[in-house]
Amino acid sequence: MIEDFGIRIKGAREHNLKNLSIDLPRQKFIVVTGLSGSGKSSLVFDTVFAEAQRRFLESMSTYARYFLEQMKRPDLDSISGLQPAIAIDQKTSSLNPRSTVGTITEVYDYLRLLYARKGTPYCPEHKLSAQSQTLEQIQSEIEKLPPETKFYVLSPVAQQKKGEFSKEFILWQKMGIQKARIDGHFVALESLNKLAKTKAHTIELVLDQLIIKPQFRGRLSQALKRSSELSKGQVIIETLSGERKYYSIHSSCPICGFSFPVLDPRFFSFNSPKGACIHCKGLGTLDLIEEEILDWEGDRQIVKSIKYKSIKEQSEEESLESQSKSICPHCLGTRLKPESNQVLIQDKSISELSQMEIEILSLWLLKIQKENQDDVVMTKILTELNERLSYLKEVGCGYLTLSRGADTLSGGEAQRLRLASQLGSQLTGVLYVLDEPSIGLHPRDHQKLIKILKKLRDDGNTVLVVEHDEETIKSADYIIDIGPGAGKKGGEILAKGSFQEILSNPLSLTGQFLSGQKKAFKVHDKENLYTKFFSLNGAKGNNLKSVNLKFPVGSFISVTGVSGSGKSTLIMNTLYPALAKNLGLIASEPQSFDSIEGLDFFDKVIEIDQRPIGRTSRSTPLTYVDLAILVRDAFALLPEAKLRGYEAGRFSYNAKIGQCASCSGLGFKKIEMNFLSDVSIPCDGCHGKRFNRETLNIRFKGKSIADVLEMNISEAYEFFSYHPQIKRKLETLLKVGLDYIQLGQGAPTFSGGEAQRIKLAKELSKRGTGKTLYILDEPTTGLHFEDINKLVELLKELVSSGNTVVVIEHNMDLVASSDWIVEMGPEGGQSGGKILFQGELGSFLSQPRPESPTWSFLKTKFE
Repeated sequence: MIEDFGIRIKGAREHNLKNLSIDLPRQKFIVVTGLSGSGKSSLVFDTVFAEAQRRFLESMSTYARYFLEQMKRPDLDSISGLQPAIAIDQKTSSLNPRSTVGTITEVYDYLRLLYARKGTPYCPEHKLSAQSQTLEQIQSEIEKLPPETKFYVLSPVAQQKKGEFSKEFILWQKMGIQKARIDGHFVALESLNKLAKTKAHTIELVLDQLIIKPQFRGRLSQALKRSSELSKGQVIIETLSGERKYYSIHSSCPICGFSFPVLDPRFFSFNSPKGACIHCKGLGTLDLIEEEILDWEGDRQIVKSIKYKSIKEQSEEESLESQSKSICPHCLGTRLKPESNQVLIQDKSISELSQMEIEILSLWLLKIQKENQDDVVMTKILTELNERLSYLKEVGCGYLTLSRGADTLSGGEAQRLRLASQLGSQLTGVLYVLDEPSIGLHPRDHQKLIKILKKLRDDGNTVLVVEHDEETIKSADYIIDIGPGAGKKGGEILAKGSFQEILSNPLSLTGQFLSGQKKAFKVHDKENLYTKFFSLNGAKGNNLKSVNLKFPVGSFISVTGVSGSGKSTLIMNTLYPALAKNLGLIASEPQSFDSIEGLDFFDKVIEIDQRPIGRTSRSTPLTYVDLAILVRDAFALLPEAKLRGYEAGRFSYNAKIGQCASCSGLGFKKIEMNFLSDVSIPCDGCHGKRFNRETLNIRFKGKSIADVLEMNISEAYEFFSYHPQIKRKLETLLKVGLDYIQLGQGAPTFSGGEAQRIKLAKELSKRGTGKTLYILDEPTTGLHFEDINKLVELLKELVSSGNTVVVIEHNMDLVASSDWIVEMGPEGGQSGGKILFQGELGSFLSQPRPESPTWSFLKTKFE
């Protein structure tokens, strides 16, 4: 029996937690807040969720438990009352180019089922609905081939079907069939024993080889009848030159005889050879190639995994999502074969539905459902579809399309998509763990999200959220404030309880901001003295309605608006590439626009987004901000290193001479768990140190190179205080509020906001010209109110040096600190794409703006 106190945590010491003990109430909406790096994620994800996951794996097979013994148990005394846990964080967005919003949410699966059951095939040439054909009509069409044409009559008995087919081979041979076309190759059946059981196969039996001559009419008729019996009315004619034509007694054009196969969901899947475009293999672009990673299972070779590579040259650290991709000219980016898009429901193909915004698609499907109330099959499928779409609208994703690639989603969007899928699961008694689900949401949409979280709670679940958003904190049943500082200065519980208890607790830094004692923004202090303006005219990319953007040079500009209103299209996809291309910095094409005015005001443009600083743990803050060379040189100059002949390269975990041979400098080993997520365990050779013993023996001020990598930025700043170059680069990391991260911390462990601030630090460490345009995408991600203060000071410092800062942001504290406001809207998707306002903050606030979703939220900051 679980005790009433819920989840009881005792002695949590993971990372910077100070022997923390706390009780979490069950079936409540709990928010954990505090400064960046104070220990929120260490408590929620690295302690509570990690232990829940460990206990789940403990119930698995002996194979899984074998590796479990090597897994690191969270550093704590005990946890009791723990529930099964599901983590919905920002790092779950799939980078697989085959994943889309539709496949992630399974909405596309239901659409495929709908089209397979209720779609009507149409001839691509004559636009007539395909009708059933008799065998006589099929024979008549075949006999229209030029005289003397030699061809095979093939019976498609298996299409992308897994199995060994050993019994079938024996049966077909008994029927007198000697040859087959298997996976594209003609083979004799007597030479076959069985096929690979785990691989999908396409088998076409060779029933006859004929010539268009009158004396072969009887044999053709007999072969067609036999094929119809073997493959349910289907036949393929393939000439010796390789031309193939598909015929079916079920659906063909009454004029030209163009035939469709029996419709099934795979016919509409771009991840199946049956439906995927043959040119781009279902990827929607010709810029990517798909490679199979093979392995051996006994004496058989199997496909272990699939790897995607860009056909363009790229560095190891450059990720696929950063590559500009062109759409496939054959399928026009729909990813499907032409015939798959010729199956329609009320004049709409499945690709057309996939390209609709979810809000519009939902209305269209509701209309279809109303018109087909008497159709039991269609009603059942449409009910499931509409329910899932309603969840997506509820979490604020109504502006997305099902065809949107998963690799283009922000962390917040990916998290909300997963949250929507959990609503459909209707689980109870589960611990849901979320990491800032409000990221990327306009304040207007926060209440929708909060409603969702409360619904999960009301269904009998516990909802545990790491969050900084004011509205979310106010709506929580229970709040935990962790601090007082970041890194080693944090890890303590400052306050806990209801919203009122947090407000009244003098130790709570969060409470001071929520009560108004402290402000997380600073009102701009510029007067209207702008003389230099930059303009981007006639921007028409995606949903933009030929907008004209204008802002003053040497100011702090916030671009805001509801999700999907066109902010990123205007700034990240039009302004940045257009300006960068004119300055000769990059070659990628901007979205469509007419003209630019004011190019002379800038000599550099820097985009600082939230993409990871690297794909692997080999990329760290040390390497990214160009500190690695300086630190290695410092070790190589030591007398002992010189005596042993050690050069700087030895102190790199990427060099064989200095790295641990057991883990190749990774510090851990990855164990594949087949159907479970891979498990990483510390290397038993170096115990996570990354280097070999000889390298670790060289000590600088009593510290090895591994000890230096384990230092946080604050500690490293003190340690290298005598070294001006290292100190200057570390100072920039301190300025952006990253004093708590480790020098050697792997890139995959950083949130989008942390990655962005590391990039900002790198740019700040360079010598500025005072004519730079900085573009940042939601830099407040993961920031506490106090951290936002520091960020605003830093951005204003850049502006005071003559630079211009443009920020895409939903956080009203940062927007309230701006000099100039650009609001996009009024809604998302096709209902957006307009500039509602652009001008000074004071002008924006001077009068009510009923058309603005932002005005009322921003106005409250000044009341």
